[in-house]
Amino acid sequence: MNKGLLFVVSGPSGAGKGTICTKVIETTGIKPSVSVTTRAPREGEVEGVNYFFRTEEQYQQMIASGDFLETAEVYNNYYGTPKAPVFENLKNGYDVLFEVDVHGVKSIKKKYPEAIAIFIMTPDFKTLEKRLRARGSETEDSLKTRLSAARRELSEYKMFDYIVFNDKVEPAVQEVLDIITAEKRRIKNNEDRIKALLEEK
Repeated sequence: MNKGLLFVVSGPSGAGKGTICTKVIETTGIKPSVSVTTRAPREGEVEGVNYFFRTEEQYQQMIASGDFLETAEVYNNYYGTPKAPVFENLKNGYDVLFEVDVHGVKSIKKKYPEAIAIFIMTPDFKTLEKRLRARGSETEDSLKTRLSAARRELSEYKMFDYIVFNDKVEPAVQEVLDIITAEKRRIKNNEDRIKALLEEK
């Protein structure tokens, strides 16, 4: 059985990466990674499905034990990707996909170089600004901050393997699906199967 592949998706706020990830998971049945967080559960959230909810003390113990592929503090709460379930799925031949920020991609690539990183971006910054404004939740200051952050994130493009320009959602989802298919057909990811074929009598 071939080992599963780890796909990591990132990109600026407003690029549509969350929507794309959700549709890819729904289409393929690829395993989503479930993060650990120290924030309180919101209404309707389920332990082990939306997040693994832990106290800050428990979280710090996990950091000390090296349990995370990546970890970050966001608005006074911690979020991290636990290694054990990800590696268990990969070992059992399941592909895993999850969404992290650019810092998280850097951390994951360092610990798991085989990870396939996909950057989701709008066709241009005007489109990104338009989408952020359409949310109706951004002040002019926060809009400038997000656009500046998006430029910094895009400048880290060399750590990524692919970029998908999300002009319209469905074609962008198909591009990600095509990337997944292409990676699954790489010779290096099929050597065991090929060798088994060669040994057939």
